[in-house]
Amino acid sequence: MGDLRLLAPYTTLGLGGPARAYEEATTAEELVSLVAEADRRGEPTLILGGGSNLVVSDEGFDGLVVKVATRGVTVSRDGGQVVVEAEAGEDWDPLVARAVAEGWSGLECMSGIPGLVGSTPIQNVGAYGQEVAHTVRCVRVFDRRTREVADVEARRCGFSYRDSAFKRDLGRYVVLGVTFALDVSETSGPLTYQELVNRVGERAALAEVREAVLGLRRGKGMVLDPADPDSRSAGSFFTNPIVSAEQAATLGDGSPRFDMPDGSVKVPAAWLIEQAGFPKGYTRGPVRISTKHTLALTNPHGRGTTADLIALAREVRDGVLAKFGVTLVNEPVMVGCAL
Repeated sequence: MGDLRLLAPYTTLGLGGPARAYEEATTAEELVSLVAEADRRGEPTLILGGGSNLVVSDEGFDGLVVKVATRGVTVSRDGGQVVVEAEAGEDWDPLVARAVAEGWSGLECMSGIPGLVGSTPIQNVGAYGQEVAHTVRCVRVFDRRTREVADVEARRCGFSYRDSAFKRDLGRYVVLGVTFALDVSETSGPLTYQELVNRVGERAALAEVREAVLGLRRGKGMVLDPADPDSRSAGSFFTNPIVSAEQAATLGDGSPRFDMPDGSVKVPAAWLIEQAGFPKGYTRGPVRISTKHTLALTNPHGRGTTADLIALAREVRDGVLAKFGVTLVNEPVMVGCAL
């Protein structure tokens, strides 16, 4: 087994205590073998991707941490689409950059998101009107319950807003690879996110969309940059709550809202947070809300602890609940800690 090591350097927050054991898996077969063997021993196991959507307790993880380091991308044609099969350990943004350069449409609005390909279907990662559910064809997983490798078709992935069947049964599935079906086009599909439309119009060249998205994300501290303390975060810490139309009506006429197909209403968490008295840059000890984006909680100088971050998150959550009666839910995966 590997040496005891701190998990903080493996997370974008720079937080997290030690792992009792640590291994890297460089092939899908090795990943399956390490997890299956740990399961046979009854050893707790944490699958570690890019660490960009992860909050690890200061006590660390009392078990085996398996770092996903599998690589490989294969591309084939299927009529007017390209089928892209990527191993779970591939970095996400370089894959998006390749798609844009090759003229494969469907991922460009998700430029600049940190992390690995294998994490994207779990969270149903999305940004600026796109989400991976729109282009995923299937997800290859190791099912720890049946101890079998299976290809899960998109219709069986249970995708919804920042959610999936894999997230709802977190721990059962280890993502080994993801297959995307992308359109062959130098131009994006119809763009719907107003902030992006204002920059590039309702359709634009893929490269133009990518640059605009990267610009928007940098302006919010959402592109990893060692020179930007606001990027020392786990991205958006809270999901945008979906409430009933009746509850949305109690928030006041000035509240921004997005009507959902089922009659419910999605409300921007950032607006709720600011209106509850937590502005950009709000500080609690060594941690703070990003100075660029209210949804991100940051460890700007690397001196905070997970306990500090959780205390800030609870303060924000409780403040929003007290003012609006809406309970914010954390977006990152919590290991050994909870709100």
